Amino acid sequence: MRTEYIKWILFFCVFANLGISQPANAQRRGKDRDKEPQKAENTDFRLIEESLAAEGMKFMMKDEPDRALPVFEKLVQANGNDAAGHYLMATALVKMEKFDEAITASKKAYDLNKENIYYAQQLAELYAKRRKYSEAAGIYETLLSKNPSNIQYGIELAAIYVFNDQFDKAIDTYNILEKTLGITEEITRQKQQLYLRQNNLEKALAEGKKLIASEPAEVSYRVELAEMLIANDRIVEAVAPLEEALKINPDEAQAHVLLADIYRRNGDVQKCNQELKLVFANPNLDADPKIRVLSGYLKMLKTPAELGEAVTLIKQLSETHPNEPRAHVIYGDLLARQDKKAEAREMYLKAAYADASDFAVWGAILQLDGDLNQVDSMLVHSEKALEVFPNQGMFWYSNGTAHLIKKQYKEAISSLEESLRLISDKPEMIPYINAQLGDAYNGLGEHAKSDAAYELALKGNPDDDHVLNNYSYFLSLRREKLDLALKMSEKLVQQHQNNPTYLDTHAWVLYIRKEYKKAKEFLEKAMLDSNSVSGTIVEHYGDVLFKLGERDNAVAQWKKAKRMGETTELLDKKIATGALHEQ
Repeated sequence: MRTEYIKWILFFCVFANLGISQPANAQRRGKDRDKEPQKAENTDFRLIEESLAAEGMKFMMKDEPDRALPVFEKLVQANGNDAAGHYLMATALVKMEKFDEAITASKKAYDLNKENIYYAQQLAELYAKRRKYSEAAGIYETLLSKNPSNIQYGIELAAIYVFNDQFDKAIDTYNILEKTLGITEEITRQKQQLYLRQNNLEKALAEGKKLIASEPAEVSYRVELAEMLIANDRIVEAVAPLEEALKINPDEAQAHVLLADIYRRNGDVQKCNQELKLVFANPNLDADPKIRVLSGYLKMLKTPAELGEAVTLIKQLSETHPNEPRAHVIYGDLLARQDKKAEAREMYLKAAYADASDFAVWGAILQLDGDLNQVDSMLVHSEKALEVFPNQGMFWYSNGTAHLIKKQYKEAISSLEESLRLISDKPEMIPYINAQLGDAYNGLGEHAKSDAAYELALKGNPDDDHVLNNYSYFLSLRREKLDLALKMSEKLVQQHQNNPTYLDTHAWVLYIRKEYKKAKEFLEKAMLDSNSVSGTIVEHYGDVLFKLGERDNAVAQWKKAKRMGETTELLDKKIATGALHEQ
């Protein structure tokens, strides 16, 4: 509030000095005594004007321009030829964001008194705001011609020329400023940008060289020149200023980064690696430039030896910047490329603990949990991810999957249904979520809901082997919808003719339908792959043999199944009695 008060006190001073004029005869003392009545009248009029101005500025100080405006309008009505009143009106209108009306008032003030720099500046700024660049430029040109040493006028005029796409005039104006100021970093960069917008790279480079010549010991100017050359594919020419920079300061990390990038572009892995070692050995260099050049470097790597060298660098980066999540992510990416899934996950976890807000990192962690078959980890990590991203359906899906595998069916259903509600951005996932829901509802014995979920899954993905297998097998166990079960299991074995699990499912559907000979054929085919045969398949084979009258052979298969494990609860009773006991 105090700042606003001081601002308006200063404004009042400006107004008093440049605004409401005092009549010349008000200053006369002892002259023209016969004109005293007129003098009194003028004095009263001046007092009224000053009173109105003070009242209006009081409202402006309180940030109430809408109340100040009517007061200033009265001031203008009282003396329409006084520029200050129009200036004050324009000021209030600007605060009210009525810029077109403000221009009208400001122009009136300027037309009445073109010598007043405040009126000129106000009108020029309003023209610029309304994109009337030619009009704004005209005023600044006049101001600058009257006061060539005023740097601010030159800067404003150059900016107006840029806005109006008059780049040559802007450059000419900057050149005039340079004659007063000498070579400066700010003006040089402005000129460089304008030359680049005109596709005049040579002049932009020349400006950079002028800057270097003005301060030969400033390393950053050589580095910036090299960056411009690299950005415009003048790679070879960029080496010289970088080498010069390193002669001045061998520890100039950015120069090493750029040289490493040049060698990367040229496919010289060895030299790139040498420069990166120098960069990474610098503890004072931020992680950003290291990560930037490293990301491109990793794309070059092909041989195991090159990958090995990269691991050393990235390990150093990760250790030097333990709180930089991107360093851990890059390390994790490289480890994943080497199929070191557990180590990769550790690095992703470090990244997540440093910055939990990276969705992709949590996704990579959960993917690796699944690849490593570590269900407990998937459960813990999905819950951590959901603390940060409670509206991400994929994380609910991972959480539901982990609960399902652990046979925590109620929790699985809750998470999977939440996933289904939120997964709209990935519609291709919906059949897979319904498939998991089918398994979970079956686990609870809610068969109607399970069947409905499986039907939805197959509607979205008719060839889903997981659903075809589980749905048909569960129907056979329940001895329900056996025609549908047979249709699905037939489709399954047609698509996967050598998969023992699917062959067993089809055989079991045939067994329930009392088609024992066909069931035997498929079970014997399933048992051809000895590495994939489970105790369940062998037990089923024994059951079929028993139904076909091969009792002794059936018992032998049951005993074999017991040694293998993964069997039903009735197996011991079958072996003990030598008879079939069905669920």
